[in-house]
Amino acid sequence: MSIRLLPMPRRFSSAHIFSALVVIAVLYSVTPIAHAQRSVSKRFPAGKNVRVELKNISGKITVESWNRNEIKITASLEAPSANVSPKLMGECVSIDVMGDNRGRGDVGEVNFRIQVPQDSSVDIETRRGDITISNIRGGLVRAHISTEGDITLTGISATQVLAQNTIGDVFFDGDFSRGGTYQFQSTKGNISVRIPSDSAFRLTAAAQTKKIALGEFWNNGFKNLGDGRKFVGDVGDGRSSVMVTTFQGSITFIRR
Repeated sequence: MSIRLLPMPRRFSSAHIFSALVVIAVLYSVTPIAHAQRSVSKRFPAGKNVRVELKNISGKITVESWNRNEIKITASLEAPSANVSPKLMGECVSIDVMGDNRGRGDVGEVNFRIQVPQDSSVDIETRRGDITISNIRGGLVRAHISTEGDITLTGISATQVLAQNTIGDVFFDGDFSRGGTYQFQSTKGNISVRIPSDSAFRLTAAAQTKKIALGEFWNNGFKNLGDGRKFVGDVGDGRSSVMVTTFQGSITFIRR
């Protein structure tokens, strides 16, 4: 009878083990870098009449007030990273992602969080992505999306508010100031306006779908134009001007 011996396991030298560990470490470190996000953060001093202007290409934008006399801009950049160069020009902080990346082709999304004093004016523009602005009472709040994205404005007491998108909903929760101007427009989306019960304004509301619900702000002084597609009239003394337009969506007024 013959006895067959099993092969002994191969012993690896310390040099082999070290080489393998190096390869694993390299693979582990290279893979995440290709998908990593880059972050940019800058602060600027803020006066009483400060204005923030942002022209983005794509990404989520959040603007909120805080109790500091400065502006903080935090941007999260997805690959391929866009150039983001905030600039202070007098009383205006400008971020022009569109201009700074013109001619580069495709760049990754840039998601912004911007913190400003309450009395700031805010002018935000992007091609694609949601815009959220909260607790601002400066002279201007403007939110414009040229393609797709929702606009959410809450705690707003600005004198002039402009919100416009192509595809997406618009929501406003705030106050109408005496003599103020407020325009909300969506090509394909629902528009909701939530205001105090004692608000006074002159309203022009138009919806091709005939879906206009004024709720407790309705009164017999409204004129029905275009077979229910447009209503014009005053609520209270009509001390501010409000225009709401949607082509494929509804308009709803809600009492706060």
